[in-house]
Formats: sequence, C-alpha cells, structure tokens
Amino acid sequence: MDWLSTITRTFFDFDAMAEVLPQLLGVGLLNTLIISIAATIIGVALGMIVAVMGISPSKWLRVPARIYTDLFRGLPAILTILLIGQGFARFSQSIFGPSPYPLGIIALSLIASAYIGEIFRAGIQSVDKGQGEACRALGMSYAKSMALVVVPQGVRRVLPALVNQFIAIVKDSSLVYFLGLLVTERELFRVGQDAAVLSGNLSPLVMAGIFYLLITVPLTHLVNHFDNRFRTGRRRPAAPSSGLKEVKELAAASPLTTGSNT
Repeated sequence: MDWLSTITRTFFDFDAMAEVLPQLLGVGLLNTLIISIAATIIGVALGMIVAVMGISPSKWLRVPARIYTDLFRGLPAILTILLIGQGFARFSQSIFGPSPYPLGIIALSLIASAYIGEIFRAGIQSVDKGQGEACRALGMSYAKSMALVVVPQGVRRVLPALVNQFIAIVKDSSLVYFLGLLVTERELFRVGQDAAVLSGNLSPLVMAGIFYLLITVPLTHLVNHFDNRFRTGRRRPAAPSSGLKEVKELAAASPLTTGSNT
C-alpha cells in the first residue's frame, strides 16, 4: 500500500499541520476574517446605493448603476484585484503606506457591492407595489416610503442570499495573496502556501482548507435554516378544540331553545 502511505505523507502529515497551526490561528484566520468582514460591510453600503440607483425612475441613475454592476460582475475577481492593487499602488502609499492590504479590501468591496446590489434590487422589487402606493396615498414621499417601508421588507427577504455572498467573499479573500502581503498581513491561504513551500509538503494547505471549511460550512447550514424559516414562517398549528363551546353558544342563541325555556 505504498500509494496510501504516499497520500498520507503528502496531505495528512500531522506534524506539519501542528507546526503551522499557530500561524493559521494567530495570523491567517484573523486576517481572513478582517478582510472578509470589512469587504462585506463596505460592499453592503455600496450595494444598497447601487440597488436604489438601479430601481430609480431616473435613467441618469439607472444607467450608471447597470454599467457598474455589469463591469464588476463580468470581470474575473483576480483581474479586478490586480488592477486595483497594482494600478493604485502609488496613490495608496501616501494614504495607507506600502501595504497593499487596504487595496485588497477595496477591490473585494467593489466586487461584492455589484453582487449585493443585485441581491438588494431583487429583494426590493419583490415587495408588493401596493406597499409603495399605500405610502404615497398617506402623503409619504418616494424616498421616505422606500427608506421606511419598502427597503426594510426587501432586506429581510434577502438575508440568506447576503450570508451566501459573505461566504463567497471569505473564499475570494485568498486572492488578495497575489498582491504580495506583508508577513503579518497574510491570510489563511498565504500562510498555508508559505508553510507548504518551506516544508515541501501539502499538509499545511490542507490545514488551511480545513479552516475555510470551518467558516463556510456552518454558515451554509445557517443560511439553509433561516431560508426555511423565512419560507415557511413561524406559524404554529392551533391546538384542536372539541367544539363544545361553540355548540353551547349556538344552543343558547337558538329561538327554539329560548321558547322552550319560557
């Protein structure tokens, strides 16, 4: 069974995994979460703006939103990251210093905002039009009805899709590696890749993959849980009643019963 021992040594060398584990926990996991959460927050803010522009009655707002969405959804993520990370490197040095870390977050935010904008747009447009008409009948302006009534309902409906997008951002955060991060800024993939190169073994990369699974798999099941809750609602079946109370009320109100009593 030489092939089995070869696979074990190549992918499941527990000594190599244990050696890289502190770096994955202290550096890789922390930076992956920072990149992913920061890109998601910025992406949600920009995505909401893109969504509102996309459903605006004015074509001067709709057309730029459509171009923005098509651009960042159509380009490969790695190409967007390299164009922004390398193209704005000199400009960012005067603001962020020599680290490409912030540019990686900005690039992921722009990509995420294009997808999140479409998610928000679909959620807002799924709200019944009568909601907006009722608001305008009450004297509310278009902006106020959108902010207070329509948008909150639309956002609630797309929460599972937003979590799915966060999972995609977590996985895409590994592409920031191509910008050449500093040692203290490495994410999970870069830490595993460096350890694999130094040890000549792929077990550190497998360990990095396990960390990605520990983040994404629970979130996937959480999304499925909330999606089922949103689809079925929180309705609970009412307890069965015997109907005796209704029969007594009908008997008391019946003219025949009243006449017999008199």
